[in-house]
Amino acid sequence: MPSTIPPDALALFDGVNFAHVATLMPDGNPQVSPVWVERDGDDTVVINTVKGRVKHRNLERDPRVAVSVHAQGDAYSYVQVRGTAELVDEGARDHIDVLSRKYLGKDYPSSQPGEERVIVRITAESVDFRPPG
Repeated sequence: MPSTIPPDALALFDGVNFAHVATLMPDGNPQVSPVWVERDGDDTVVINTVKGRVKHRNLERDPRVAVSVHAQGDAYSYVQVRGTAELVDEGARDHIDVLSRKYLGKDYPSSQPGEERVIVRITAESVDFRPPG
């Protein structure tokens, strides 16, 4: 059942704050990657990755995932979302440009020839939020 991300926590996804996404390796150990992040509404976190990378392979096998974002100016203000990932091919190349414009102010400069991207849509199932202050 989807869980709603609190309104004050949504600002962390809307700002230029980096996220860390945790996926599960085949042996059950966590694998954590820094990522760019945005949201879709108040219950879905959205990231982007290259097909074949460890997090992509992990999510294909096991869609359970956790994402944490902390405020740049306040490391003690954070939101953690646990949920289930859905992998979406359509629009993934354009989506990395959207994220890049948010974080870098320009289209994504590091694409490699033949690179295939995928959007990862994470439906929130539990949310932990520590507000600023």
